[in-house]
Amino acid sequence: MSTEILAPMPGTIIEVSVKPGDAVEEGQEMLVLEAMKMENPIAATIDGTVKEVTVNVDDKVATNQVMVVIE
Repeated sequence: MSTEILAPMPGTIIEVSVKPGDAVEEGQEMLVLEAMKMENPIAATIDGTVKEVTVNVDDKVATNQVMVVIE
């Protein structure tokens, strides 16, 4: 079963700290999303393994866009 980590708001990705195959723990920071001149850390919502990272640094994202898939 996969869990998608979605963008909570539109913004720009300024940091990606995970890659496919990485083990993550619930609460672990995976990305930083800049929106309205504020940096918003995006954390894993479950323990698991990163299956896919669909964004890169400097990518613009929309609200509810899939950024990371964890299984």
